[in-house]
Amino acid sequence: MTRFLLFATALFVCLQSILAVSIDIGPHKKECFFEDLNVGDKLTVTFQVGEGGNLDIDFSIVDPQGSLIKNERQMAGTHVVQANREGRYVYCFSNEMSSVTAKSLSFNVHDMERLQETAQQHIDPLEREIRELAESIFAIKSEQDFFEQREKQHRNTAESTNSRVKWWSLGQLSLLAAVCMWQIYYLKRFFEVKRVV
Repeated sequence: MTRFLLFATALFVCLQSILAVSIDIGPHKKECFFEDLNVGDKLTVTFQVGEGGNLDIDFSIVDPQGSLIKNERQMAGTHVVQANREGRYVYCFSNEMSSVTAKSLSFNVHDMERLQETAQQHIDPLEREIRELAESIFAIKSEQDFFEQREKQHRNTAESTNSRVKWWSLGQLSLLAAVCMWQIYYLKRFFEVKRVV
């Protein structure tokens, strides 16, 4: 009973500390989110651009003092920030460089380091194993989300290619039919005998 209660508590804590979000960011738009961290906490943000434009987005993290910690343009990434100050850390995804294309983005926010640090304290070996299992579940979930986004991106590319091939083939077929009809008409007129009365 104690093991089950311990496992259920660890699982509940793990599920509470992960957040998976999918958003669409329009052209010239910026979406920001925040996390309140204590000194020493580590925040992990994993993201993947699913569709839109060159599949890149501007990612930035700002600390409570307003200082820029990271600012990069990437297709996908994992960023870990350790809080040096207590307060609100803001992370933003910006599509301001795009003038036409909206971007579809999926990201996870989790804090595995806090679990690791508490697991290193003097605790029961079974509880330590449960926490390590929870960390492994987080890593697998993050990888699964990454592969799901890649599969979605590749499926969209394949469907787009199939659509283009279909329309190109229909265009070629109609052009071929028009050329055949014109040739038949032209040859028919060429071999007609014209009589002057």
